[in-house]
Amino acid sequence: MYLADSRSTKAAVAPDTRPGRRSAAVPGTVLALGAVSLITDISSEMVTAVLPLYVVAGLGLSPLGFGLLDGINNGVGALVRLAGGHLADSGGRRHKVVAGLGYGLSAVCKPLLLLAHTLPMISAVLAADRTGKGLRTAPRDAMISLATQSEHRGRAFGVHRAMDTTGALLGPLVAFAVLRATVDGYDAVFAVSGCVAVLGVLVLVLFVPRHIVAPADAVRLPEPARPALRDAIGLLRRPELRRLTVCATLLGLTTVSDSFLYLLLQREGDLPAHLFPLLPLGTAAVFLLLAVPLGALADRLSRRRLFLAGHGVLLLGYGLVLSPWHGVPAVVAVLVLHGTFYAATDGVLAAATAGAVPAQHQGAGQALVGTGQALARFTCSLAFGAAWSLWGGRTALAVTAAALAVSAVVASFVLRATDEVPA
Repeated sequence: MYLADSRSTKAAVAPDTRPGRRSAAVPGTVLALGAVSLITDISSEMVTAVLPLYVVAGLGLSPLGFGLLDGINNGVGALVRLAGGHLADSGGRRHKVVAGLGYGLSAVCKPLLLLAHTLPMISAVLAADRTGKGLRTAPRDAMISLATQSEHRGRAFGVHRAMDTTGALLGPLVAFAVLRATVDGYDAVFAVSGCVAVLGVLVLVLFVPRHIVAPADAVRLPEPARPALRDAIGLLRRPELRRLTVCATLLGLTTVSDSFLYLLLQREGDLPAHLFPLLPLGTAAVFLLLAVPLGALADRLSRRRLFLAGHGVLLLGYGLVLSPWHGVPAVVAVLVLHGTFYAATDGVLAAATAGAVPAQHQGAGQALVGTGQALARFTCSLAFGAAWSLWGGRTALAVTAAALAVSAVVASFVLRATDEVPA
């Protein structure tokens, strides 16, 4: 059965529902998963911070070649995300097992970058790494959803994303320090990143409970013990989930990847190359500050509206990049808007998805929305890299910004039909 036996109290963790207890809003399971994500993101962002310069400046790849790599970084995981969510939901809810496999695979891939010096080899390693991310993302978000009362999910996802973003904040700092302290800087970054990733896997194994009891207010449907994959895809028959998936996909098609945005900022702001790994810090710092308050705001108001508003903030950021205003203040302003965008969309979308599917299918529901968004961003990375090669970065961004404005208007009409006030 999908609902764990209530007698298995030692193996299951249920949220504390007593009034006034902080754990009711942020259960221990969420904090443990946040610690895993924090450590893992230090590892991942160490690589992400140096990868654009490594492949463009170090290996001499064109923007189109980097677009292919960045597309792999964003899109390959989507090909296994549905399978990961389905496997985690089936067979007595194996969320921790599937998530552990994903974290483990990514940890193995980090040191393999030491051996990859050509586009095909780097592409293969990144594909395996993103496969691990695709396996773990939906089960992890499902565990957060199942451990938290529905009225607190925005806050819980905000806390998790804040901890995750702390890792994103520390990762580039560690990469920057390693680059400055070593002769073979890139190789040292990849080696340290692999060691940190192993630590994240150990924290998952030791501190995240294997079984989680869904809260009493969770939606449950009578389902067979082992649903088929087609049953998971059949969740799109639910209007709320279908509309969320469509809008996440549409907006993902017009969301420029972080790496391309940072490359544009570095060139427009004429920043020295050794400062490039510090650009993600601005985004991460703002995300860290705003993830929890905006998550709580989404719980009180509307998760869908805040998700749309976040893309409006991103559009303002694109406008600043294209404006005549240059220099360090302009770069800081864009990073503030970029971080606000993530705080208003990342965890908020996961919380909205959790409310649109029954407890038995949390993994599959999160995977469906995440897959649509990831495939869309994969397409955007390829298209943006090609457009940059043909027209230049500024023109490519201008076209993308115009498309984002149109997509946001369309998404607002699609979501208006089922706009919700969170319970």
